[in-house]
Amino acid sequence: MVEANLEANLENFQVCDRDLDEATLARYQGAEAIAIDTETMGLVLGRDRLCLVQLCDPDGYVTAIRIALGQREAPNLKALLESPQITKIFHYARFDVAQLKYTFGIETNPIFCTKIASKLARTYTGSHGLKTLVQELTGIELDKTSQSSDWGNPDNLSPAQLAYAANDVRYLIGMRSQLTTMLQREGRWELADRCFTALPLFVDLDIMQFKDVFEHR
Repeated sequence: MVEANLEANLENFQVCDRDLDEATLARYQGAEAIAIDTETMGLVLGRDRLCLVQLCDPDGYVTAIRIALGQREAPNLKALLESPQITKIFHYARFDVAQLKYTFGIETNPIFCTKIASKLARTYTGSHGLKTLVQELTGIELDKTSQSSDWGNPDNLSPAQLAYAANDVRYLIGMRSQLTTMLQREGRWELADRCFTALPLFVDLDIMQFKDVFEHR
């Protein structure tokens, strides 16, 4: 397998502070779809804050937005993610969409989640993590060394951290196309689309800390 070179993937890459600038917003608004990921201080919504938001367009241009401690507004990012003309592609959208809504009040829509798509299309495996999915569909092995690292000091993020963050969005748009083809072939595309449409409901339940609402017990 080809291993993704972290530093090399800082090409076609920029860093913005607190929000997208106007020129970058205009660039992404011209895309049919954008890939998105977030980096946080942990996985507990409401306790672990949002630190970084990464975006990538179909041309492979990545922007990392450094989020300041206590920041509660990002109007350009909000305008982009709420645009009904642009599909927002995530891997495990439920987590990222919840973080974006909790932090900035963003109502992200429409959504495509590669993790949901993988679970519905790749029923021959139980491995649906991003690294596994990228490796199978693109032949590239991601370096996840920086996954568990301190994202809370955005002014001092290392090149390895930034390149890791870029890698997490670079392959999502291409994988969306491959997974859609698989879902359509297996007659599961409509089911997947209904799952994507339902994601905001699950996000609201997560933010309000409701668990097992659909369970019998």
